Amino acid sequence: MGKEIERKFLVVNDDWRNQVSRTANYAQGYLNEPVSCSVRVRIEDDQARLNIKRVQIGMSRDEFEYPIPLPDAHKLMTMVLGPTVVKTRHFVMIDNHEWEIDEFHGDNQGLIVAELELDSEHEHFDVPAWVGKEVTDEARYYNVFLSQHPFSQWTDEEKWAHTH
Repeated sequence: MGKEIERKFLVVNDDWRNQVSRTANYAQGYLNEPVSCSVRVRIEDDQARLNIKRVQIGMSRDEFEYPIPLPDAHKLMTMVLGPTVVKTRHFVMIDNHEWEIDEFHGDNQGLIVAELELDSEHEHFDVPAWVGKEVTDEARYYNVFLSQHPFSQWTDEEKWAHTH
């Protein structure tokens, strides 16, 4: 069994862009109503994975992820519930940590979230100046939520709270 330990943050400016070491394009869709777990298919450039995660808000949760053939992933994408989440993931190394900055497109255009996977919940890391408010405990910033409630459909009040 895998365990994902991840923290999520809002991005406050574009200073990270000159530190990007690589990028990948993602399309992902959810195959079930997320009650106790989410079942997701993700296409990353020319590779695909099936992912199962416990629906749990916070830093740590169970995660299972398996490579699948790309044609299978394309077929599964025709079976997703709700819109597909489309994003470009930018990778930035800060000290010994790889930050993943997700720049969303389509229905989630305008949203940029930085994620950092850790080896333990108590692991120390330096926070770059382009990182803002932590949103690890806010469900609306999770991809499974964004697939059902895209950023473009957030109320003006929700969008205002996002930037402040």
